[in-house]
Amino acid sequence: MNRRDFLGAATVLAAASALPAPSVAAGLPPATVRHLPRWRGFNLLEKFTKRTEGNPAFAEADFEMLAEWGFDFVRLPLSYLCWSEAGDWRKLEERELRHLDEAVEFGRRHNIHVNLNLHRAPGYCVNPPKEPLDLWKDAEALEACRFQWAHLARRFKGVPAERVSFDLLNEPADIPEATYVRVVKALVEAIHGEDPGRLVIADGLKWGTAPVRGLAGLGVAQSTRGYEPMQISHHKASWINGSDRWPEPTWPLHPGRPDEVNRETLRKSRIEPWKALEAMGVGVHVGEWGAFNRTPHAVTLAWMKDCLGLWREAGWGWSLWNFRGSFGVLDSDRQDVRYETHRGHKLDREMLEVLREG
Repeated sequence: MNRRDFLGAATVLAAASALPAPSVAAGLPPATVRHLPRWRGFNLLEKFTKRTEGNPAFAEADFEMLAEWGFDFVRLPLSYLCWSEAGDWRKLEERELRHLDEAVEFGRRHNIHVNLNLHRAPGYCVNPPKEPLDLWKDAEALEACRFQWAHLARRFKGVPAERVSFDLLNEPADIPEATYVRVVKALVEAIHGEDPGRLVIADGLKWGTAPVRGLAGLGVAQSTRGYEPMQISHHKASWINGSDRWPEPTWPLHPGRPDEVNRETLRKSRIEPWKALEAMGVGVHVGEWGAFNRTPHAVTLAWMKDCLGLWREAGWGWSLWNFRGSFGVLDSDRQDVRYETHRGHKLDREMLEVLREG
């Protein structure tokens, strides 16, 4: 985006802040806490972690391709360290934050919903290194997190919920539900104090896998995960201890054994508990899912088809981790795929078509 285009986008955002938000953004379905659309798309990782050489802006070419292929959702997992320092979280780097403005504008141009997620928040991240403070225990960490979300709420105030949503914290661990509810309540208050109409989503507990009934009255939707079974989704993933010793997976997993995992066992373990939450008036979306590039391609696609079928039956949308990279449809570096060249990338056409059908 050149300077003139960006200034035009900033004018659009400022105008949106000054006017009452329309009930539905043009070209996108209505979105409420009680009923999330069946958004389908990908995680884009430009701000996933702070890079020593500096983080790039989000690429409009990604939004263009997604729109051409019929997708309507991007989740942006963000590290607050891209624009702040752990010890000076009130100081914001405006140049980095403008990249978020650009992504929201790209979403507007291409009719793609943009979901902003603090993957690394002050006091918590599922990935190393550990934060110096503990969001679940330290008042300063919670205040820092409230400050970050309040700023983003002011920044995008008035942009319709159909276009932008906030996903508070990525994959909270196995912590007490009451602790999580207390933190989520504080963050929602900070956001809605700035922008009462902002759509807020909270990840489930136990790394996104467990629905949280205690959040049902707080005016937030919830996000689940689609990585089960891990023997398929994370086969030989270097960050999962012991995964290099797992046998090569099949789908269904362990067929004919008492511990077989198949479409019906996934329905019972990963769909039914979340449908019970949905019956309480809580919208559900699958914020992350996918399979690492060491899982055989045929197994990956067969498993994907069953996951997609279950979510289609449930009426839920999803967001693949990731778009470009080892789980994605572009540049995934799988050794058993015949790639197609597309806009300078290596495209896994077969996976793309499975996703489009789903």
